[in-house]
Amino acid sequence: MDSQKRLARTAGLYYLVVAVLGAFAHVVRALVYVPGDAAASAENIVAKASLVNYSFVADLVQATFLVFVVMTLYRLLHHAGKNVARAMVIFVVIAVALICLNMVHQLGALLVATDSAYAAAFDSQGSEALVLLMLDLQHYGYLIAQIFFGLWLFPLGLLAIRSGMFPRLLGQLLMVASVGYLLDVALQFLAPEFADAVNPALVTLFVVAEGALLVYLLVRGVRTMRPAEQLIAAA
Repeated sequence: MDSQKRLARTAGLYYLVVAVLGAFAHVVRALVYVPGDAAASAENIVAKASLVNYSFVADLVQATFLVFVVMTLYRLLHHAGKNVARAMVIFVVIAVALICLNMVHQLGALLVATDSAYAAAFDSQGSEALVLLMLDLQHYGYLIAQIFFGLWLFPLGLLAIRSGMFPRLLGQLLMVASVGYLLDVALQFLAPEFADAVNPALVTLFVVAEGALLVYLLVRGVRTMRPAEQLIAAA
């Protein structure tokens, strides 16, 4: 049980890095990206170039730590269902690959906005339009990655319930959040105006579910089960 708690708390520490750096990168993106306004987006990137560069590194680091999270959780939970645990890992690896590839768009926007050679080649309006295009691609690229980021929470929740190491409610909450992520992506592509209306509620769901997991991993680690509970979980 002590080794399991150590694994859980290690996963919690890794997840904390993901949460902090991921939130920082998201806030910076929201500060500079103005959908539909090329001039404002380009101006924001120029004014906050160092911040955008830091957020680029932060996003790469948090993506790397997300792999560490899922590898640690696999060690902790694979006994509750190896195929489910493997699916969890695969979803995270795909999400991380998409996130890292998608970061090229942010780097491209930063280069075009801050390098005068691009303005000379495309003229001012052309380079601003290219910056907005890069940021648009990054935005939609993140939505695609969100599909797999959402998917990994479902097997995680299932493993949490099967293992008995976490409260059943926490596992169920993670599974509901998984569905919420997929619903958010579908609405963002198919019904953007409706997506904007329901997005605050979905974001609250995500924060509660993942925040609860993070706090539980760091504070409690895993549940201490009585022998009878261990037999039930194993069954």
